[in-house]
Amino acid sequence: MKRREFITLLGGAAAIWPFAALAQQAGRVPIIGVLGTDASSWTPYTAAFSQRLRELGWIDDRTIAIEYRWAEGRSERYAEIAAEFIRRKVNVIVTSGIAVAMVKQATSGIPIVFAISDDPVGGGLVASLARPGGNVTGLSIQATDTSAKRLELLREVVPRIHRLALIGNVGYLQAVVEMDEVQAKARTLGLEVTPLEIRRAEDIAPAFDALKAQADAVYVVGDALINFNRTRIITFAHTRRLPTIFNTRDYVQAGGLMSYGPNFPDMFRRAADYVDKILRGAKPADLPVEQPLDRQSFPSHSCCAPTR
Repeated sequence: MKRREFITLLGGAAAIWPFAALAQQAGRVPIIGVLGTDASSWTPYTAAFSQRLRELGWIDDRTIAIEYRWAEGRSERYAEIAAEFIRRKVNVIVTSGIAVAMVKQATSGIPIVFAISDDPVGGGLVASLARPGGNVTGLSIQATDTSAKRLELLREVVPRIHRLALIGNVGYLQAVVEMDEVQAKARTLGLEVTPLEIRRAEDIAPAFDALKAQADAVYVVGDALINFNRTRIITFAHTRRLPTIFNTRDYVQAGGLMSYGPNFPDMFRRAADYVDKILRGAKPADLPVEQPLDRQSFPSHSCCAPTR
């Protein structure tokens, strides 16, 4: 190990030990509550998150306790789990997507870190990216800013596209904002758009049935509901021989055609840095929201590449 790296590592460890010792003397290590969609799809995310925490000196069951809870596709579970975390008096809650708003409604005192948010300003989660305010901060994929690029890539792969199906969870404000952006951009490209609005898993099959032959491709607006039902959506699209585009390669690995967006495991690694700062005394209101398309604030910009 190089001398500089050793000194950095030693300095980081020295900063952690007093904090951990104080927590243990008080009889309680910091508790991190992680609220996700389901354990299976979140495995790459939680692995990246816990690995980064270990690099920062936070060891599960030793200097911290991480409690994972899963909604399993049931949106009502988010509020239930948030209430449980409040009773448990966790030190920080880590979540993403639609769950962030529900957790924010449940508590204004516990720090909340979102590892993924489509548009936290448009969705009313933070006052601004630079000055979040309140008890919420994290990382934004700025989905509305990248939606135009997804449409462009889709046209390159499907050059004869004239009719676009647009599927999204209209019960999720940030998804609605992206859907509006996609429709506006599609009109400038001369595309006809057929929105497929869903609010629950049971709406997916009827939405595709109503589509019939009115589309040449499908643009999928990702969120927790969509992610939990991604296999069904991809299967319906395949059955109708419809090319699909998503916001992350997870969907491509599940059988979708292509994606354009940030590397989600990398974003969970960065979320661990936020947790580290908060556990050391930083306030969420003072931690700016980071964006994967900003080279200075999120160096792994190279991860944001289309999968074809």
